[in-house]
Amino acid sequence: MRSLVAEGERSSSKPKSGNGEEDEEEEEKSDPPRNFTLEQLAYFDGKEDEKLDEKKPVYLSVTGVVFDVSDGRDFYGPGGPYELFAGHECGIALAKYSFDATYLDDLAGCASLSFGEKEELHNWMQKFQYGRGYPIVGRLVLNVADANRVITKEVLAQHDGTSEDKPEGYASPPIYLCAGKERKVFDVSFGGISFYGPGGAYHRFAGKDASRALAKMSFDPEDVKNTHIHDLTEKQLKCLSDWVNTFENRKMYPCVGRLEA
Repeated sequence: MRSLVAEGERSSSKPKSGNGEEDEEEEEKSDPPRNFTLEQLAYFDGKEDEKLDEKKPVYLSVTGVVFDVSDGRDFYGPGGPYELFAGHECGIALAKYSFDATYLDDLAGCASLSFGEKEELHNWMQKFQYGRGYPIVGRLVLNVADANRVITKEVLAQHDGTSEDKPEGYASPPIYLCAGKERKVFDVSFGGISFYGPGGAYHRFAGKDASRALAKMSFDPEDVKNTHIHDLTEKQLKCLSDWVNTFENRKMYPCVGRLEA
């Protein structure tokens, strides 16, 4: 029986193929475009990550399009003239040429800009995408969390990462995963596509209640199919709780609802 190795989600290690060349190729592949919440985007401010002992990338959003501006760290990173924008939606601020922090993170307000401001914003987008060639790494999605929403098993199964249908404003289709005693459903497309999307190490959990498999650290198909957790040991329940804590607090995957009883 294969056991679920605590890779990626619970440690910084990546799945290994056993072939050094293949592993190296995997590391060189860029991550697929992902969805961001405001809380996730805020992490990418270019400052030091004390846990990893390295500098974080510098991301910013312009009308919801998230750019990796790490190559412009001198401008957007700590100490740079535009550091205020790092880790934020800054479309309105750029359009108005303003450093007023009240203009940050107002994605909806971009639609209310004047004609001239929209033209200026368009120029900034052209500069980022073509003039500077900053990579687009995803899209900022607001108000996705809804802990009170009831999600049916059929809807859960539909969001397994194989659909090509993307809601408006998303960089990638939602990928749902249910976990925990409270049957919370997380959208792991907000940073977990490489793990839970097609071809990912944990794709078998996408669109499912993976509570039992996560608790037992198991890839056994019977554990993946079985959603019961009432017979789990105290140690296994603690492991499940740790997974949910990782989803909520370290990965910050948005909780989009709860699975129907």
